[in-house]
Amino acid sequence: MKIENRKIRFSIFLIVALKPFLYLFRFIAMNKLEDIIRYEQFDNLEFIASQIVAGFITGLYRSPYHGFSVEFAEHRVYNTGESTKHVDWKLYARTEKLFVKQFEEETNLRSYLVLDTSSSMLFPYPSAKVSKLRFSVYCTAALIHLLRKQRDASGLCLFSDRIEVLTDAKSNSTHIQTMYAHLQEILQNHSVSLNKPTSTAQVLHQLADTIQKRALVVIFTDMFSNGDTEELFSALQHLCYNKHEVILFHVKDKRMEEAFEFSNRPHLFIDLESGREIKFSPNEIRETYKQKMAEFYQELKLRCGQLRIDFVEADIDREFHEVLFPYLLKRSKLGIFSKCP
Repeated sequence: MKIENRKIRFSIFLIVALKPFLYLFRFIAMNKLEDIIRYEQFDNLEFIASQIVAGFITGLYRSPYHGFSVEFAEHRVYNTGESTKHVDWKLYARTEKLFVKQFEEETNLRSYLVLDTSSSMLFPYPSAKVSKLRFSVYCTAALIHLLRKQRDASGLCLFSDRIEVLTDAKSNSTHIQTMYAHLQEILQNHSVSLNKPTSTAQVLHQLADTIQKRALVVIFTDMFSNGDTEELFSALQHLCYNKHEVILFHVKDKRMEEAFEFSNRPHLFIDLESGREIKFSPNEIRETYKQKMAEFYQELKLRCGQLRIDFVEADIDREFHEVLFPYLLKRSKLGIFSKCP
């Protein structure tokens, strides 16, 4: 009997001791893009985002909620019996109807999540399930969930050669659902078509002029754009000049786009944005291509460093937390999340 009791107590001890680790194993299947494809049957991007965050990111992001500063958001009809503290009496004098001012919490951080939806983000086309765009959508959704948990305001910008969607930065539930709906539409309807070009510089200049209050601007793009590189960095500098913090996630398929690991036989390569075609054997240009791409990436890192922009390589074959972890950890150490003046 004593031996059985000891076994029971030891079993209970193991369960209690391992409980935190069991929590992590619960989310192990949400590590990579290919791992979460089977969860799309739930048709719920918010659920997937919450699992990614719960599994890997939550413990890294610990900014407290400061104060109770609020700003006016909108009116709603007054309900009988509730407090008259926020009744808009001036509006009542004009309309003879009672309306209550609704306020929105002014949060620690305002952030804009900027997502490139041009055709080049469909690579490796025609794979609909695993692509740079799909990877970026899940990363964006995870950040929305993370910011919401911290009661921080977030806005969404979808762009190609123009701004297609641009929301204000808010933290209320209705706004969050609207952003998820825009992202879900990309996943469900494959709304990004071929021959859809990119004008990143033009869009970022417009965004810099539109965002009035200082914010954190998080950009997901493959950096393939019409125009030269100088125009792009001029646009990034515009954001920095307006006192915005900028994080650039350079989204790529490292195996294909950087290492150029195509089989040594003739391939037909198609520019997804222009439709131009060229046929050749990869081994004919592999070394030259890799050298040019290495120079391109080195210039990106150097110029971003000069502008004090955080440059993060986002390989779609890597786990989500490996892409988001360095950024979140660095920002939490710097205290950027604690307050946005």
